[in-house]
Amino acid sequence: MEMNERPRLASFLAGVQRCWRFLDKEFFDLAESWKYRIEERVRWGDVDAARIIFYGAYIRFFEFAETEMFRAVGLPYGVMFDELDVWLPRAHLECDFRHAARLDDLLEVYVYVGRFGHKSLRLDFEVRRKGEDEPIANAHFVLVAVRRDTFETVPVPDEMKRRLAPYTRPVATVGADMQP
Repeated sequence: MEMNERPRLASFLAGVQRCWRFLDKEFFDLAESWKYRIEERVRWGDVDAARIIFYGAYIRFFEFAETEMFRAVGLPYGVMFDELDVWLPRAHLECDFRHAARLDDLLEVYVYVGRFGHKSLRLDFEVRRKGEDEPIANAHFVLVAVRRDTFETVPVPDEMKRRLAPYTRPVATVGADMQP
């Protein structure tokens, strides 16, 4: 290879690398289309004196994402509670904090049904800074279906399962981190 061809080759290879990163990101986005996403900014009331997000603010972000996912499938809480005659109290909540979010960070909060049990469902959450792949936090809630009048546990309504199907983790993606 001649000396004057090296810069052109380097430029060409850099372009290929940029295209590959773009295509890889696009494939990743399509491959995970079953995750519902909202964006939420870290506000002054969400942080401590060091301007790092207070852990309790994540719970609020998870609640926003959950509420909007249910709304997106035609089950805003008012409709769901009235039509399906159930409440969904939380029985378990777990969160791993991996990196600190800071004041004014724009976060992407993903939510999806990790799995359905007979009388419960698990919602999984992921939080990332917008445009970044590395998670800031991961969490899951276990919600139990109960009758509104007696609080007795009941099977998760089939209508709820049907409507949440677009945002349910495909079985093929369940890894070692998920309990059956």
